[in-house]
Amino acid sequence: MTAKAACSDFLHFFRSWISNPLRVAAIAPSGDSLARIMTSEIAALDGPIIELGPGTGVFTRALLARGIDEADLTLIEYGPEFITALHARFPAARILQMDAAHLAQADIFEGEPVGAVVSGLPLLSMSPRKIASILAGVFTYMRPGGAVYQFTYGPRCPVPRPILDRLGLKAVRIGGTVRNLPPASVYRISRRKPLELTRDRLRYRDDDIEVAAFSGETGG
Repeated sequence: MTAKAACSDFLHFFRSWISNPLRVAAIAPSGDSLARIMTSEIAALDGPIIELGPGTGVFTRALLARGIDEADLTLIEYGPEFITALHARFPAARILQMDAAHLAQADIFEGEPVGAVVSGLPLLSMSPRKIASILAGVFTYMRPGGAVYQFTYGPRCPVPRPILDRLGLKAVRIGGTVRNLPPASVYRISRRKPLELTRDRLRYRDDDIEVAAFSGETGG
């Protein structure tokens, strides 16, 4: 990316943060160092790939650099301010403007074809119920052995421990970088044991998750 394009992305991202800081949650796009960690365990054979909250496409470019075919990318972006640029930069990718919490009902894939999910979503600013919906949704499409890669600016995994327990998931920190604004850590979230999450089985008790999540426990 050229310096001019990088500056343009920063201004675009900064304006989005000013207009809705809870949804964007950072004043600048993620840096290349974070993008390399986020995609370091993903290979071309892992496609198709879902990316949540691609924003300006920093992680998307890192996935392409790892050998992922652009046509194997499904980019889920809620913010309308990013959609036009994503279509222009990644014309072969499938780009869907939607709330990631509705993935389980969207039927975007048949079966379980997805090898990995890269998430740029600001989970720390989301409710436990929404985090649970997002994770339950993506794992309905995940192949055995697949994982979600999530970064955070906090000191722990941004997914509360009760949610991980309820969905049969585990979170492992795989790296971090101070060469990001702000510094960030990356977690791999995967199944603890074979667990089938289908759209018919997403009837967990949301109220219990919310109460437990505020007990101070987190995964990681």
